[in-house]
Amino acid sequence: MEKEPVILLEDVTVAYQDLVALEDVNLTVPAGAFMAILGPNGAGKTTLLKTILGMMRPLRGRVRVFGKAPWELNGDRQRIGYVPQVLSVDLNFPVRVAEVVLMGRYGRIGLVRRPSATDRQAAWRAMERVGIADLADRPLARLSGGQRQRVFLARALANEPELLLLDEPTTGVDVAATESLYELLHGLHDEGITILVVSHDVGVVATYVDMVACVNRRVVVHGRPDEIEENVLSCMYGPEAMFFGHGPVSHMVVVSPNVTNSTSGPHHTHESFQKPSAE
Repeated sequence: MEKEPVILLEDVTVAYQDLVALEDVNLTVPAGAFMAILGPNGAGKTTLLKTILGMMRPLRGRVRVFGKAPWELNGDRQRIGYVPQVLSVDLNFPVRVAEVVLMGRYGRIGLVRRPSATDRQAAWRAMERVGIADLADRPLARLSGGQRQRVFLARALANEPELLLLDEPTTGVDVAATESLYELLHGLHDEGITILVVSHDVGVVATYVDMVACVNRRVVVHGRPDEIEENVLSCMYGPEAMFFGHGPVSHMVVVSPNVTNSTSGPHHTHESFQKPSAE
């Protein structure tokens, strides 16, 4: 018997007031998949993620996560880890790395209870898992972009999720940190976590994921990375879209038609916390 998909959207349309952001979207994410949602800025990728999380409700259509409407998940919401865009986080808030990661347990802890030794152990394991345990006492504002992304990933992992959702996790992060993060996600996928990552960087994610959904208000194509063809890139990004190789990983770039200097090349549109003892 075939397993029920972790995420299922059927004929979903979502709007902000009178502006349609997603239209007639169909999407299936099987258990154990590593899928990328690709598309240009303003294509509706973040709206799609918010719809899956239940933060937005569709005008019409059907959304199911673990077989339920996302706003009816209740206790099953603990099975989901979410990494938002860094730009949506106040980086000047005076909080340390360990405190941020421990926030990932709040769905289990509740609003009244204090974190237990078990919660602190889970937070510590998550920091070790992503290689930031040595940063536990450092203020969030003093981290590099790549380090901050690992902090938010650790926060999501502290909840011990089965499904991990990430929204543009490499925004503001250099190439080396981007590749390192995707290597880490690849390892988490190998451990059995279903991963859905929103990105506009076709070349990088196609190196790591096993499924893609190209979105530009509608789902343009849905399948394996090798099924992304030039006509799909053109539909999503315009006729100037191309792949540009630098280092071991290619990147999708857009060449401005107004650039006349051939030497300019293509342009990218692009408390003291210590390891807890056993309870």
